[in-house]
Amino acid sequence: MERPRHIDRMNTPLKIDIITLFPQMLSGFLQESMMKRASAARRVEFNAINLRDFTTDKHNTTDDRPFGGGPGMVMKPEPMFAAVDSVKTTESHIILMTPQGKPFKQAKARQLADTYNHLIFICGHYEGVDERIREALVDEEISIGDYVLTNGALSAAVVIDAVVRLRPGVLGGGEVAIEDESFSSGLLEYPQYTRPPEFQGMKAPEILFSGDHGKIAQWRYEQALKRTAERRSDLLGDTRENGENNP
Repeated sequence: MERPRHIDRMNTPLKIDIITLFPQMLSGFLQESMMKRASAARRVEFNAINLRDFTTDKHNTTDDRPFGGGPGMVMKPEPMFAAVDSVKTTESHIILMTPQGKPFKQAKARQLADTYNHLIFICGHYEGVDERIREALVDEEISIGDYVLTNGALSAAVVIDAVVRLRPGVLGGGEVAIEDESFSSGLLEYPQYTRPPEFQGMKAPEILFSGDHGKIAQWRYEQALKRTAERRSDLLGDTRENGENNP
């Protein structure tokens, strides 16, 4: 599918459609905190779609037994195709949330935020979806970790949160605050302190009160490097490969 070469992220809201059997699971998430503010500011438009609205039988059937036998139920293709067709455009990017997908990382959140103005999330349930859904509808598959959840709405919420906060005008503090966060630079974030300067005998580092922004930046980089080496040494290889340097 041909993609637009440029999108106006500042003036065009990000449209997000979430196809799920459990839209009410998302209502609290989409109506609170940052998601609520982003929606009110018209930076994003959310639409939780109930898959059962696209069934054609009186029982609103969305699943059936797998061909060849086996445990569990498989989500049927007919309602899913109909649901996707109801919102899909030439600019849509369709994501299937599945444990079989590529691991979700900050770089993927950034790529989705920068590249698309319409995301459609397909949220699986039961034993998964009919393979024809993967083959004919899905642009990419994403996993948030090596574990299994009740349904894909939960993992979709994680990805949506990570993507929406990267759109211009959503996160207070701007791009500088975003770039200082864990994983944005390839390192975990440095330790943070606020008032009071001393609490129960524990003092904030003196360097933070020095007023020397160059030394503070160097201290923060060293602390981020140390913390990453101690907690997530696997990230250091990626950082070196990407040519990250200290400030």
